[in-house]
Amino acid sequence: MKRRTFLSVAVLIVTTLLPPSAQAQDTRKQAQAAVNKGVEYLKSVQEEDGSWGKYPATTALAVTALLKSGRTEAKEPAVAKGLQYIVRAAKPNGAIYSDADPALAMPNYNTALCLMALANARNALYLPTIRKAQKYLEESQFDEGEGKTESDPMYGGIGYGSKADRPDLSNLQLALEALKESRIHSDSAVWTKAIVFLQRVQNRKETNDQAWVKTTSGDGGFIYDSKGRSFSESGGIPQSYGSMTYAGLKSYLYAGVDKNDPRAKAAWDWIRGNYSVTEHPGMGDKSLYYYYHTMAKTFRVYGATTIEEPNGKKHDWANELMAQLVSRQKENGSWVNANGRFWEDRPALVTSYSLLALAYCLKK
Repeated sequence: MKRRTFLSVAVLIVTTLLPPSAQAQDTRKQAQAAVNKGVEYLKSVQEEDGSWGKYPATTALAVTALLKSGRTEAKEPAVAKGLQYIVRAAKPNGAIYSDADPALAMPNYNTALCLMALANARNALYLPTIRKAQKYLEESQFDEGEGKTESDPMYGGIGYGSKADRPDLSNLQLALEALKESRIHSDSAVWTKAIVFLQRVQNRKETNDQAWVKTTSGDGGFIYDSKGRSFSESGGIPQSYGSMTYAGLKSYLYAGVDKNDPRAKAAWDWIRGNYSVTEHPGMGDKSLYYYYHTMAKTFRVYGATTIEEPNGKKHDWANELMAQLVSRQKENGSWVNANGRFWEDRPALVTSYSLLALAYCLKK
């Protein structure tokens, strides 16, 4: 442990002495090496049935991470086995989840992540499963089909899919990303309905008609659900936090909201004022790696190579995030969070998040 710490410090000192362009190039090399180690770790912990943790959502994240890390179904058996496990979990109604533990079925959550994996495989054989999963997710959106009108706080949202379901931004953003990556048509009603819900989870008084926003600063960030529930709270007042604000901005952009729209600009201003790669803004070390991969994907969707804080300080976000992830990787190639909230004590899950974040960072 002491030897590794000494080496890490030595590498940091040498890297710091390099000119900026050389520093960035060196960080990219280290990040690519970290990806290779992370891929090998994931492959080493795959179950015999092709899954990771015998759970479709975790399997889908691992498969997508491998695919975005340059591994293919044709050349990487782990990817092929993972995809087959996902296909076997598909239900006649289009949902993809496991029946093993009803409490963890969470059909919408699992289906969204599995759809993303199948879409990224770019294999025409999966098109029937993809089309059915798309339809299932679209029909899972709270709308007139559930007796909800546009005035209802649940309208346009998507939840886990349980019997006592209520929509939240985390599930909605995953579903929208899956639909976008699987190329659902831009004129689908799912996008316009989603915007209605997105406005109700944004901490912006001008466009949010929910009572909870009247008690807040109206800082432009996002929270978890339209009822005012936030995992980052102070004195019972809902507080915006990192992962949901990146998720909200990304979802707006997917839904066709221009980045210069006041709603998107408000979210971007919150991100500028709360930029961090060392902690999850508003959450500390909780769900840190979920934050990292949502952050990296959002920056790519937004088209930002740098971000400037309100004080004028500029950041090469990809370079900084890569350096942070490289420094956090374990000797065996995995990543894991010491704070186990939101399943982040599970190395396969957290390693998948980290590989996805690195893939978005390394993308040119």
